Amino acid sequence: MSAARRAFVIMPFGKKKLADGTEVDCDDVYKRLIQPAIAAAGLVAHRADADRRGGSIHLDMFQDLLLSEFVVADLTMDNPNVWYEIGVRHALRSGGTVMTYAARDRLPFDIAGQRMQRYTLKDGKLDPDRLEQERTALTEAIVATLGAWRGRRASPVYQTIPSLQEPDWKTLKVGDVNEFWDALDAWRRRVDIARRNQRPGDILVLADETPNSLLEFEALRTAADALLKMKRQRYALKILEEARKLEPDDVKAIQIEGMALGRDERYAEARDVLTALAAKHKDGETLSLYARTWKDEWIQVWNTHPQRQEDPAAAARDTASTLNNAAVAYYDAFRAVPGEYYPGINALTLGRLWEHVTGLESKLPLGRIASGVGWTASVAVERDKDYWSLATRAEMALVEGRQKEALADYSDAAALAVANRDRFALDSSSQQLDFLGTLGFQVEIVRAAAEIIDRAEKQLDALVGGRKPAQAEPQRIVVFSGHMIDDPDVRGPGKEKPARFPPEKIDAAAKAIRQRLDKIGASAGDLGLCGGASGGDLLFAEACLERGMRMELRLARREEEFLAESVTFADPDRRWEESFEQVKENAATTLLIMPQELGPAPAGVSVHDRCNRWILYSALSLGLRKTYFVTLWNGEPGDGPGGTQHMVELVRKLTGRRPEIIDPKTL
Repeated sequence: MSAARRAFVIMPFGKKKLADGTEVDCDDVYKRLIQPAIAAAGLVAHRADADRRGGSIHLDMFQDLLLSEFVVADLTMDNPNVWYEIGVRHALRSGGTVMTYAARDRLPFDIAGQRMQRYTLKDGKLDPDRLEQERTALTEAIVATLGAWRGRRASPVYQTIPSLQEPDWKTLKVGDVNEFWDALDAWRRRVDIARRNQRPGDILVLADETPNSLLEFEALRTAADALLKMKRQRYALKILEEARKLEPDDVKAIQIEGMALGRDERYAEARDVLTALAAKHKDGETLSLYARTWKDEWIQVWNTHPQRQEDPAAAARDTASTLNNAAVAYYDAFRAVPGEYYPGINALTLGRLWEHVTGLESKLPLGRIASGVGWTASVAVERDKDYWSLATRAEMALVEGRQKEALADYSDAAALAVANRDRFALDSSSQQLDFLGTLGFQVEIVRAAAEIIDRAEKQLDALVGGRKPAQAEPQRIVVFSGHMIDDPDVRGPGKEKPARFPPEKIDAAAKAIRQRLDKIGASAGDLGLCGGASGGDLLFAEACLERGMRMELRLARREEEFLAESVTFADPDRRWEESFEQVKENAATTLLIMPQELGPAPAGVSVHDRCNRWILYSALSLGLRKTYFVTLWNGEPGDGPGGTQHMVELVRKLTGRRPEIIDPKTL
């Protein structure tokens, strides 16, 4: 269960009179009609404080009207504050609003075309004969609007002015920092830490915990970008599908989709996506990404050329037309936005490389391109001095044969990448230097620059996430979820609950787990992930470590709390406590504690549900096709949220695959 989204309710407070003098208990309407209808739609109702009745407009109200996932407005009475607030909502957001009313024949003309849900009052009270039906109808209206409002401009303001765009919510923070912005800042810091540690799985859990879809979209897009930079383009595309359901026209998300398609060698699809985007937004980044698809395609056709290994230069000559297409596309992007150095340096480098492998003179104005790149990159270094401006100036010096300047800038750029934990940046430069060196272009400078980048990558290996240096990527990732060992005071003959995983089945379960690992082909260097509880988890961890696999224990609570709840609760001979300590202290084990990595779970979210998602998202981010699932499960619901059944359902939902199930009843 992820954190519930908030719905802001606009309505009067207390007891108010209608125009005919009938008294209505507005709080009763809220408690028995509006609040339960909102809850049934999966949202949490939030109503403004009573001190707003005097008419003063508080800063928090503006934040609610801007940021709440949904707004429900009760327009039964002509209350000035209600009308004012619904007007503010219609101006700030193009949709996500349902209006309800009673005791009126009709609403004012200006909003008569909006989605309305009428309810019935009898002598100023909710009609008991119609209450359930009208509550259900209001829920249905909320659900229908939630499903449609991203693509539907329901606000009369946005309908009247089709060119009007919703404001960037991040720029509309007003007044002092309040609870929402404090929480938002903390959430962003967590996302940034996860990004720097290259843990998109963490970002995806945090995306589940946002108070509205604006933040969820931002987190999903960030996770997709991180996955792409980790070369997990297929999972990035899967995440982008979810992100674009929330914001189908976001330029950055479409750009990431184009890049991911290109990295997945689906070049024609990538160019279709980016060409359509460029027709609407002729920005340098979109045009540069379009050019990148040609560069990636050239590298692919060059690498697969029959002569690539024996004579890479000959293979490059044979594929030079695709190389030239890439250089021309980058030049077109640089002409469109001459202030951006990225397309310029690629046009220059690929143009000079084309001349190098063909022995011909390029038709591109490489001299003028060099002048433009030199200026824009130098200005960017003086202004920002980030990795990309330094690396661009370094590559410029490399192309022109200026070794001292090139190596100085590569060194500064590499130091920044290590400080920022930016593996993607280092990898990008490494790939560029690799094909330049293979083709004998500026050999001495390329060799020395590649050594600088290689040293930085090794430093980063030792820094990021406590990772051991030079660890190879696992060929297989195995996720386990299973029953804890039975508590003899609770489960078994004559006890409150039937036996599920009794101690006498430990050896048989351990053997079955090893057999499943054999079936998968899990071996030394592969990775296992589990929650670390007594019973199935620790039997799985022991089996993984026996065969030389690496192990991640991901604890739902801080260690001392976790041990009491999930390890030592029924351990008279200390078997499980000793097993936990041995697994934890093994050199191949990494211990990750969820509240330390992700912060506390939001109110109402089970830590075990959250931990299941954390484990699974993290595994899938390492490779969709190489992730496997094993479970020790009797096929029955657990005692609460976040159990083994939840993990099995989550695996099926996210992957469409069935885990390897070990049923204790059959052992």
